[in-house]
Amino acid sequence: MFLAILAGAYVFAPGKAHADFRVCNATQTLVGGSIGYRTSEGWVTEGWWQIPANSCATLIEGPLQSRYYYLYAEDAGGGGRWGGDINMCVADNEYRIVGVKDCFARGFQRAGFKEYDTGRQRSWMVQLSDAPAPGESQN
Repeated sequence: MFLAILAGAYVFAPGKAHADFRVCNATQTLVGGSIGYRTSEGWVTEGWWQIPANSCATLIEGPLQSRYYYLYAEDAGGGGRWGGDINMCVADNEYRIVGVKDCFARGFQRAGFKEYDTGRQRSWMVQLSDAPAPGESQN
């Protein structure tokens, strides 16, 4: 299965002041999403957000504090994944993990996250789809 990710800063209708990191699922299956980012504690990964088919979920609420965010997602059927080559820790169930080293030794799994350079935008949206985006390499 080919999977694509489209991303970019997004703008809402005038008069609405929204700021967050959202992931939209343009597929026909349920997707689980995880996010990674840097805090004063160090690297943090969090998951799993359930993102139903043809809907969006907010993974970080409020203005984005970092320039770089990292996303890993997979469909509930296990047939599709959206990721990259930045290894971070994940768990089977809902989690918040501080640190990205020694995942296995600490009882976690490791997954390849895709980096998003938000350019310090206050808001960012990633759209997951079944078809590859132009110039996009897929896992």
